[in-house]
Amino acid sequence: MLETVLLLSPLPMLLGLVSFSVGSRAASQVVQADLVFLNGKVWTVDKALPQAEAVAVWQDRILAVGTSEDIRTLIGPKTRVMDLEGKLLLPGFNDNHTHFLMGGEEEFEVRLKDSKDEEEFGRRLAAKAKELPPGGWITGGNWDHDNWPGGRLPTAELIDRYVPDCPVFVNRYDGHMAVVNSVVLKIAGISAETPDPEGGVIVRKPGSREPAGVLRDNAMDLVYPHVPQSSEAEKRRAIEAAVAHARRVGVTSLQDMSASPALMRIYQDLLKEGELTVRIDARWPIASWKQLAELGIEQNFRNSDWIKIGGVKGFMDGSLGSSTALFFEPYAHEPEQSGVYMTPPEELRQLILGADKAGLHVAIHAIGDKANSDLLDIYEEVARSGGPRERRFRIEHAQHIRPKDFERYARLGVIACAQPYHAIDDGRWAEGRIGRERCRTTYPFRSFLDAGVALCFGSDWTVAPLDPLQGIDAAVTRRTLDGKHPEGWFPEQKISVEEAIEAYTLGSAYAAFDEDIKGTIAPGKLADLVVLSEDILTIPPERIKDVVVLCTVVGGRVVYEK
Repeated sequence: MLETVLLLSPLPMLLGLVSFSVGSRAASQVVQADLVFLNGKVWTVDKALPQAEAVAVWQDRILAVGTSEDIRTLIGPKTRVMDLEGKLLLPGFNDNHTHFLMGGEEEFEVRLKDSKDEEEFGRRLAAKAKELPPGGWITGGNWDHDNWPGGRLPTAELIDRYVPDCPVFVNRYDGHMAVVNSVVLKIAGISAETPDPEGGVIVRKPGSREPAGVLRDNAMDLVYPHVPQSSEAEKRRAIEAAVAHARRVGVTSLQDMSASPALMRIYQDLLKEGELTVRIDARWPIASWKQLAELGIEQNFRNSDWIKIGGVKGFMDGSLGSSTALFFEPYAHEPEQSGVYMTPPEELRQLILGADKAGLHVAIHAIGDKANSDLLDIYEEVARSGGPRERRFRIEHAQHIRPKDFERYARLGVIACAQPYHAIDDGRWAEGRIGRERCRTTYPFRSFLDAGVALCFGSDWTVAPLDPLQGIDAAVTRRTLDGKHPEGWFPEQKISVEEAIEAYTLGSAYAAFDEDIKGTIAPGKLADLVVLSEDILTIPPERIKDVVVLCTVVGGRVVYEK
């Protein structure tokens, strides 16, 4: 009689029959899987066995990968069997860059990104104001002025026409620019006499020093101290919404770039309650590296496979959409400026030196070509002064690269942590910001791979959708959201579906020092899997954006079925 055998030996050894002895009797028993997928197309991202038909899961790990005939031998009376009927099974998606709390909060905030003009922008703000209790603020929004006729920035004067009394502080969707109304300008004490803070810009009215209401990058810090903080209950509600969304789109792991002690407590509470269905890699602000070092935390610190402190994250520059990304040459539409350092270079160098010396994993936001080049200089200096060690320095976004810097990325082993959806979003207007020539190596996925640079993918949620299939579509087709580039915006930077899947799975695992436990479908790896409605490896690329996740498995547990 066959029985389920609970073993403590390493899971990669469990590939079929397990022999053991009990007293003087020898016995041979079959390990019975908890979950089995049969009759599918399994794209493993494992070069040792790229494609298979079936997968067996035992507890939270992958037990075996092979043909349906082979895997059937691991089915027992308690095994859940799922017939894929030819559907595509992939490793769970791993998002390299999210702002997870903000993503969950978005569900409860005013939504402005798809407002088609200034009037609709104002009407939505006015409607939200009617819902608020006395003293409440309107925040969030994620507006996109490039959607509006004329593409003018919103102003305090515009908001005042619709919301004259309620404080309004709403951000552009890239998070690097916000607009406020006159109420907030007064609350924050922002006037003609207020100087631009370091790493930030107060946009002024034409021909005047009077603030227009738009605050770029560090200028937003003038307002943040006055904004009421979310309660613990509100944060918990937002994280629960974010976790639910992640499992619907097949994200089984993510790297949270806005971690905090309060969020760590919420994540731990959800884990204890069995409600956490996505693995969290928490990234602390680089300014906090000393606190982590004093606690004895080093890179990839974790006490479970669910929640870990992956390292620290900082900023070099701003964003292209807010015209604060740092370039060697001025902006085409604003020739008086070429971007800003959000962190002064010498200050950032000292932060990176300290964090690296403490053994922490460093990830820095850099978007403009000068920001990327300057950061590569710092990384090279830090590696040289700190001596040999596997650092896996990361550059978050890595959007605009000088051609000669691809070789430096590869030589220094710096990981390009890109978010491909930005290419089809920003591609609507990027050439108006920096001209066509610089856009040739903008979101340069093909150039990175051809140069031998480690590439991983994510979303930058809420700046872009969390859905990895939208990101894969962007990397493969580069068809901008306005429909003006049906063959792809700078199509020479397209990559294959296989390459995009790898960047969203094994690539992001490698960027987090997790390739030993996730990123491929192989015996012994965590049983994090997704089933898709169509085979994105064979359908026309333009249909990828319409594919959905049918099933998400995390740690051997089915957490979502469509």
